[in-house]
Amino acid sequence: MLDSDVSNPIKEEAALCNDQSDCSINPLKDEIQGKDTPTPNTEMYNCSECQKHFRTKAGLLKHEKTHTGIKPFVCSVCEKRFAWYSDLIVHQRSHTGEKPFSCSECGRCFSYPSDLNRHYRIHTGEKPCTCSQCGKHFTSHSDLVVHRRSHRVERLFSCFECGKQFKHHSQLTVHKRIHTGEALYSCSECGKDFKERSTLSVHLRTHTGEKPFPCSHCEKSFARRSDLDRHLSVHRTERPFPCSQCGKHFACISDLNVHHRSHIDERPFRCSECGKCFKKNSHLTVHERIHTGEKPFSCSECGKSFTERSSLNVHQTIHTGEKPFSCSECGKCFSNRAGLRIHKKFHTGEKPFSCTECEKSFTYRSHLTVHLRVHTGEKPYTCTECGKGFTRRSHLNVHLRFHTGEKPFTCPECGKCFAHRFQLTAHSHSHT
Repeated sequence: MLDSDVSNPIKEEAALCNDQSDCSINPLKDEIQGKDTPTPNTEMYNCSECQKHFRTKAGLLKHEKTHTGIKPFVCSVCEKRFAWYSDLIVHQRSHTGEKPFSCSECGRCFSYPSDLNRHYRIHTGEKPCTCSQCGKHFTSHSDLVVHRRSHRVERLFSCFECGKQFKHHSQLTVHKRIHTGEALYSCSECGKDFKERSTLSVHLRTHTGEKPFPCSHCEKSFARRSDLDRHLSVHRTERPFPCSQCGKHFACISDLNVHHRSHIDERPFRCSECGKCFKKNSHLTVHERIHTGEKPFSCSECGKSFTERSSLNVHQTIHTGEKPFSCSECGKCFSNRAGLRIHKKFHTGEKPFSCTECEKSFTYRSHLTVHLRVHTGEKPYTCTECGKGFTRRSHLNVHLRFHTGEKPFTCPECGKCFAHRFQLTAHSHSHT
């Protein structure tokens, strides 16, 4: 009796999709031919909440769920919720890596037909979407929609603090938290606060180690979809985005944009504490932990914490003794690939990174970065106990032992502990 009174959302959606008059079988054609305003003879479906117009009943019903907030379909991997079952099916491809749509020109595969349609225009050069204001052409309707905003002057929602204007009230709500310092979502593990639930969800993966986005090519997994997308470029043979400066090709436009900064030395991400600028937001995030002292990556063996997961991975090889990377020249083994890469340059004698002040050369860029502090006097690593500054993090770590009394180097013969490795080495001679 009760079952008959409860609507089945899957059947409801299927019924909508069976209405052939409302469903398109050619999304690319619809995208190209779609207009913001209907033709006079087109029947429109209006939302009773916000009066927005839709050409199809299915479009209206899907939109109405944005007002009700009903999202009955849940992803079993990341627990993200969706209003429609079809949206859930599409979303699940981000976890499975399924790419059923392939380009007939180059063989590249895509998870969504809309992505394939947009990609195909790289080969054809087609730009079917034209701005009625300035005549500029675009490859996709979404790019045109974004461009049209540059012609609009109306901004409905204004911030009383700084006067910045927004088209959507939700954008204003999030923006206001910059002024109030309001953080609605706190991490139960480390207490760090976040203004958005989605940001907290991603952060929690640093504690749980969860990596819900697997690579379908090499079984490597990632905590964020954006990290997976960047990684996939390693497997792609197609690199359709060339740099106009040096001719180097890239698999995705985001990699090309980052590369462009190497020519103009653009560093758009600035630290609010010390003013240092970075080319990537991820580099800024890691740098900010110098000031906050945050170390979200902990070793399960000894409890030692690190600011970066890569540092934790290197540290853990101390416990396992694993050194899987060997030099083909001399056979020396290393616990990480970066160590092997640096070592190989000692065989070639290559030192491609030169100091502009004294012309000293280095095999690795990071060594040059540290060296430059000799000329600039920069000491970015500060002791929170006494305020003393250091040019290297390792020097700060050694210094901190004076405050903590930590003695991490133990003699295997007598058990005596030392604060520095050289002290242990000198002591070891007393046993021989």
